[in-house]
Amino acid sequence: MQALWMIAASFFFASMAVGIKFASHSFGTPEVIFYRGLVSMVFMAVVVRARGASLRTAVPMMHVTRSTVGVISMGSWFYGIAHLPLATAMTLNYMSGVWIAAFIVGGSLLYGKAEKQGPLLVTVLAGFGGVVLTLRPTIDHDQLFAGVVGLLSGIGSALAYMQVTALGKAGETEERTVFYFSVGTTLVGAVGMLLTPTTPWSEVRWQDAAWVIPIGVLASLGQWSMTRAYSQGSTLVVASMQYSGIVFASIFSLTLFGDHIAPMGWLGIAVIVASGVAATALRARTLPDTPAEDH
Repeated sequence: MQALWMIAASFFFASMAVGIKFASHSFGTPEVIFYRGLVSMVFMAVVVRARGASLRTAVPMMHVTRSTVGVISMGSWFYGIAHLPLATAMTLNYMSGVWIAAFIVGGSLLYGKAEKQGPLLVTVLAGFGGVVLTLRPTIDHDQLFAGVVGLLSGIGSALAYMQVTALGKAGETEERTVFYFSVGTTLVGAVGMLLTPTTPWSEVRWQDAAWVIPIGVLASLGQWSMTRAYSQGSTLVVASMQYSGIVFASIFSLTLFGDHIAPMGWLGIAVIVASGVAATALRARTLPDTPAEDH
């Protein structure tokens, strides 16, 4: 079930990316970050109140750490998109699954349990191989700095996802985790708007402004689903499932932007889906004692 939550999150994030693509015609990156965070913060506050829950948290510093790493990762990803070919920036960000696997296997080595993670590690690496086949990234020598920043976005995403898992084990609800991340996003976006030029609303096209609220709502739904997946599921399985976002992005590219997907790209999509299915099967057989069972 947790794998399905990650697939849902990937769909919401891919849909949000479509909105960002359109909204960026009128808004700069700090503005997009701010409006995304603001709408998401209001949306999640309403959800929490509607469910009769509280926004009070017993682990505020864990939220500060998660939000700090998450927002830095987001900003790095946006910077990579602005200064690198889109395929390269997306691939570097989707390396988060590989970094998660490296962190987990590295930790397992310390306790002599790395052999249990081997098969799942292979599925994560295969999933990233599918990402490479799908996107076929390239990078020029004069884009080295942006490439390093894009690489950091993947590392940051991996660390943020691991912190989400820690918050779930600490008993924090998905709704509060998403809410406080939205607060951090809003604050960082606001600071960015103070330090960089912004677009006057009189110059904003209504077609672009219309995406502001959907972006925030989709971000909330994506973060909510992702948080539920990582807080209750097997981390490596969920990491494999995040590659399904490439499948949704490919569909949107075909239907909305008329992009062409080469045969090798379709092969990559098949590898991504197969790795996710294999990870689910391996997890059920070899790793029964996971957070999903513990809660």
